[in-house]
Amino acid sequence: MSSIRRYPDLYLGGKWVAPLRSDTLEAINPATEEVIGVVPEAGEDDVRRAIAAARVAFDEGPWPRSSPRERAAVLRRMAEIMRRRQDEIVALDIAEVGRARLLAESIFVEIPLEHWEDMADRVLPSYEFEQAIPPQVNDFGVGQGVVLREPYGVASIITPYNAPFFLALFKLAPALAAGCTTILKPSPNTPLSAFLLAEIAEEAGLPAGVLNVVTGSPEVGALLTSHPAVDLVSFTGSDAVGRLIMGQASPTLKKVVLELGGKSANIVCEDADLDKVIPSVLMAITVTCGQGCANLTRTLVHESLHDELVARLKIALDQVTMGDPADPAVTMGPLISAAQRRRVEDLIRVGVDEGAQIVHGGGRPAHLDKGFFLEPTVFVDVDNTMAIAQREFFGPVNVVIPFRTDDEAVRLANQSDYGLAGGVWSGDPVRAYRIGARLRTGMVSLNGGSPGLTPHAPFGGYKSSGIGREWGKWGLEEFLQHKAMLWPMATG
Repeated sequence: MSSIRRYPDLYLGGKWVAPLRSDTLEAINPATEEVIGVVPEAGEDDVRRAIAAARVAFDEGPWPRSSPRERAAVLRRMAEIMRRRQDEIVALDIAEVGRARLLAESIFVEIPLEHWEDMADRVLPSYEFEQAIPPQVNDFGVGQGVVLREPYGVASIITPYNAPFFLALFKLAPALAAGCTTILKPSPNTPLSAFLLAEIAEEAGLPAGVLNVVTGSPEVGALLTSHPAVDLVSFTGSDAVGRLIMGQASPTLKKVVLELGGKSANIVCEDADLDKVIPSVLMAITVTCGQGCANLTRTLVHESLHDELVARLKIALDQVTMGDPADPAVTMGPLISAAQRRRVEDLIRVGVDEGAQIVHGGGRPAHLDKGFFLEPTVFVDVDNTMAIAQREFFGPVNVVIPFRTDDEAVRLANQSDYGLAGGVWSGDPVRAYRIGARLRTGMVSLNGGSPGLTPHAPFGGYKSSGIGREWGKWGLEEFLQHKAMLWPMATG
């Protein structure tokens, strides 16, 4: 992307509206450190206007009272526009996040579009928004009724920098399908995808106030998690911020859906096929430069395979190409910012101080003097209680830990505050299944399965990895209230 995208206005109440303050945010390409976009920086009064617009749209507008068929038709129109602009969206994802082109084209644009279409074409038309309650006979007579599933209300949707388009679609699709009205607040680092989605919603004829887009600091965003006119908060980000949001939401008893961090374990049994295992470990390190909550960042390998796995992983990492992510030959881009790179480097130093050994990477690539690049890094001689085995790097770092028995592997995997994802590799699929069933985590990949890429499986975690689920009917249900409507058939 050569030109700078400029959005002078916020999207509020179905219109492009001038902000009440003159401050702006710059979107920086993390690979080149060049400005690629400028958007308004909303203030508290701007956020209040967005909340008010969403509240009016929910209380008085047509969207919450429209039929599933009518909502599905609008979602389909939005999908058609996104398909038409797909190349543009891919280019924006590459420039805004620093994502390698192949990943932007596949996982981070194509997959969310398929999920959006699945919501419009399969989930929404077939979902039971009214469900009959069977007649009940007791001493008082005979009664029956229905359970209505109704939109939850005004939803604040807060997305992180690592997947701005991907995560906005995963949250907006079920929220809009349910009939909620929304305020979307993207990360200050990656605001452009949200404004593009506002353009698409406007063109598709989404009613006024159903989608509102604001920006701003976390302090300004706290209004979205505490304001009494907001009914639900859907947030993806760190567990530390998730805890803050729960506290901010508690005085008004909002529903909170949290998709938080991870320190997921990838268990490699002694009968695993390393030809298939190595690419999965490589992906965990390099996808979005390791900035993925569900990345399998702890490799637990049977002691008999430990040295071979490490040797082969080093060879694979030597083949990783860093540079301009728009270049199809590049396989790993940069971290999002200088500040994030410093945080990862600080934790790498902690690992060295703890006594772990770096066998690959650990520094900045010498041939790249621009961009927030960091070498893919692997630690060995790691104890599972070390900080580098327990804290989330959110960068291109993996720790390799040996185990002797399946029971030990399960214990090590579960010895974590997190529980988002996991992996098991074994030549015996029944053994892999039994190990996976013992993991305290929301998703498990067996021999390379990809639970995070199908719309027919829930996405979410245990413990500090979050509350609630996303994707498919599970994501839709988070944005619905249940109402019992009961009446007598006969009295005794």
